[in-house]
Amino acid sequence: MPFKCGIPKLQILHRMTTSCVMKLLCQATRHENRHAKRFFGTLLTQTPQKRVFSPFCVLVPDPRKSTVFGLAQPFCTAEKSHTEPKRKAAFGSVGRRIPDRILHLINQDGESLGNMHRAEALKLMDQHDLKLVLLRANAEPPVYRLMTGQQIHEEQLKRAEKKKASPRAETVQKELSFSSAIAKNDLETKTKQIAQWIEKKYHVKVTIRQAKDSTTDMFMIFDQILETVAEKATYLSKPRVAREGVSTCILRHMSDKELKAYQKIAEQKNSEAKKDENEDLKSSELHQ
Repeated sequence: MPFKCGIPKLQILHRMTTSCVMKLLCQATRHENRHAKRFFGTLLTQTPQKRVFSPFCVLVPDPRKSTVFGLAQPFCTAEKSHTEPKRKAAFGSVGRRIPDRILHLINQDGESLGNMHRAEALKLMDQHDLKLVLLRANAEPPVYRLMTGQQIHEEQLKRAEKKKASPRAETVQKELSFSSAIAKNDLETKTKQIAQWIEKKYHVKVTIRQAKDSTTDMFMIFDQILETVAEKATYLSKPRVAREGVSTCILRHMSDKELKAYQKIAEQKNSEAKKDENEDLKSSELHQ
């Protein structure tokens, strides 16, 4: 009789345990869903009519995966900053952060100690209470020198004075001004003067005034001048109207890269022109 009474109790206990486990699972699921909705916010709940995307977040559909959120880089027409030249590091102690494993060391008296591991250089620096200064980073291996604080200070002053004393190269700008009714011979003379200045790497500002009762296009005169000195010059500032009846432009000498590109294009045009001439000669001979 006790054995028969024990079976219902076990079944009731089993059902109660199963019910508790199911309730805990349901609560955990609801808790997880609630946090997921808070995390994804309105992106999961917005309607198609009111959907607004952040400029840094996009939806990427993929048939193999569920919805994926990623960062989108904004479109920019300007060149990236990696094209900018690196700034030179200021002359001074590098501390204990030496990126080079092997280096060439010079002592405080200017004598070479040869190549060594950076650990040995740091050991010498600590033993003599000196500072380590990078002299030539592009050398193989890089050259470092042990210096006192006074030596570093004196070298910094020397470099500052040398920088102040060095003259700054300023570009010379010449100016020419004439009327749109300029005679052909006078324009040729002006163009020769411009070519001489361009040869000296000067900038040349050309100003043309619209003459009364003149129908000459001032922009055509600018193009005519540039065409004459095309093998040397290009526009620094393209022709524009400065004020009513006055137009101006600035010419400059082309860089070596621009000259090479211009010469390459000129050679291609010449070869194409010769090819066309040969084809015309062949066709004329055939017709004869």
